[in-house]
Amino acid sequence: MTNALTAAAAGFGTGLSLIVAIGAQNAFVLRQGIRRDAVLAVVGICALSDAVLIALGVGGVGAVVVAWPGALTAVGWIGGAFLLCYGALAARRVLRPGGGALRTEGETAVSRRRAVLTCLALTWLNPHVYLDTVFLLGSIAADRGPLRWTFGLGAALASLCWFAALGFGARALGRFLAKPAAWRVLDGLVAATMITLGGLLVVRA
Repeated sequence: MTNALTAAAAGFGTGLSLIVAIGAQNAFVLRQGIRRDAVLAVVGICALSDAVLIALGVGGVGAVVVAWPGALTAVGWIGGAFLLCYGALAARRVLRPGGGALRTEGETAVSRRRAVLTCLALTWLNPHVYLDTVFLLGSIAADRGPLRWTFGLGAALASLCWFAALGFGARALGRFLAKPAAWRVLDGLVAATMITLGGLLVVRA
């Protein structure tokens, strides 16, 4: 029992150390949380996607992907292009702020669908997600032997806790972003993050 708890705690700590970093996915979750726009869906997609990828890594799928290096290169090109486009849209919002504007019911539905699709793209078209979860976590979990799945469970729990805290906790920042100027600063940071990461992905692909 003690060994299982130790493995789960190690997985939680390792997973958290890899997730808690400034990146495209976290920047998007933070923005959605502050806007209170499709937060539950976005948090759910991020946490569930990480759980699936961690399970693949613990199951040894990373070794199969290594045999096809072109896969990560293709993902890098596509993901990089997507991040550059998203960054350009964020930069456009800096010049034309409107993040806090009220929406009609139809606009809300469209915004929710857009948020879900964007979240899926930011998660599954980012090669770093595969490197962190499938390869790195998978290799660390393999050292745990029969407790590797307990380690993976701890890592998946860390992902769930982090994204839930980031998405729902960001609502507390809403009152600080009531003015358009504050949204311009936030969108500027998002644009810089997306464009920088997108450029790095394209260069390294």
